Amino acid sequence: MKKVSNKNVLFPGLILCFLIFGCSNNDYSTNNGGNGNNTPAANEVWMQNTLFNPKSKTVNKGTEITWINKDSFDHTVTSGTPNNPDGLFDSGTIGSGGTFKRTFDSAGTFNYYCKIHQDVMTGTITVQ
Repeated sequence: MKKVSNKNVLFPGLILCFLIFGCSNNDYSTNNGGNGNNTPAANEVWMQNTLFNPKSKTVNKGTEITWINKDSFDHTVTSGTPNNPDGLFDSGTIGSGGTFKRTFDSAGTFNYYCKIHQDVMTGTITVQ
């Protein structure tokens, strides 16, 4: 029986890992926002690391908010609180790199959550 050296297994494995992970055009942890930084622009909320970033935002009436999925897996933006949607808005499933937009025309506090990750993904938009 021929003995296989660690070098003969390790090196091709490293090459394969580089090809799979190193050549992706999408680095969702560092994608720039609309402001050119690694932070959301003024009217953006990022879905990133299974969180809404920022978790809460205060805006003026008439502001359009854009949620952007920076994760490599699906999310939703659903109005209400976990297990208690209020029916005001629901993005449906947003895939990686996808967006959802909503204009807030009336004052109030609008809670929302991700149906898929409702234990950890909640947020609030306060409209003045």
